Amino acid sequence: MNIEAIKSIYIYEMRRFTRTPLQSLISPVISTSLYFVVFGAAIGSRITQVEGVSYGAFIVPGLIMLSVMTQSTSNASFGIYFPKFVGTIYEILSAPLDFFEITVGYVGAAATKALIIGLIIFGTAHLFVEVHVAHPIAMIAFLLMTCLSFSLLGFIIGIWARNFEQLQMIPLLIITPLVFLGGSFYSTTMLPPFWQAVTLFNPVHYLISGFRWAFFDMADVPVGLSLMAIALFMGLCLGAIWWIFRTGWRIRS
Repeated sequence: MNIEAIKSIYIYEMRRFTRTPLQSLISPVISTSLYFVVFGAAIGSRITQVEGVSYGAFIVPGLIMLSVMTQSTSNASFGIYFPKFVGTIYEILSAPLDFFEITVGYVGAAATKALIIGLIIFGTAHLFVEVHVAHPIAMIAFLLMTCLSFSLLGFIIGIWARNFEQLQMIPLLIITPLVFLGGSFYSTTMLPPFWQAVTLFNPVHYLISGFRWAFFDMADVPVGLSLMAIALFMGLCLGAIWWIFRTGWRIRS
């Protein structure tokens, strides 16, 4: 494995992250604060508790997942799309690198950025509510797996996109609605039976449920199903990336 090449791609992507602190770090803090004001204060005054947990604390895992999923996807998609846009992708493809090393460099940087943002939001949440984590190791594991899996998805989107409009289309029109409808700000037990069944077809619901279990030791679906869902998602993304580099789809034309 070409460690130096992976390191070069990783450092280059991380430097781009540190050059824009307002967008990269401060913006998530402001957005999280607004969510707590709107959801935690306004709605929380009407919904005091959800399954024994204060509503302000209950939405913390959902807020973290919302930011982590969107940031992972956006960072990874832009990271690989920009070399395509300026033409430097051919230098990367002509270098002595295989698809796995290229993927590790870009996806690793995107996942690291999303992980940092997730931890910042977790810290920001303590300014508004008291949050206890029942299973800290599981919480970190779910956070890492989510960062990696959605960074892989973003990498695929960046290769698929032909313009900046397509680059933003899937995160805005698909991922964000799925997060909102996946139980990020409510428990699916609060829904009528029909909509509870519909929610089970939302793959994001399993990730949010597993992550919330790590906080409060309660979940809408079994934790094993959450782990199976995220493992399957990562496997499908890796398989798609392998196929893309093997065939050259959208990267050699």
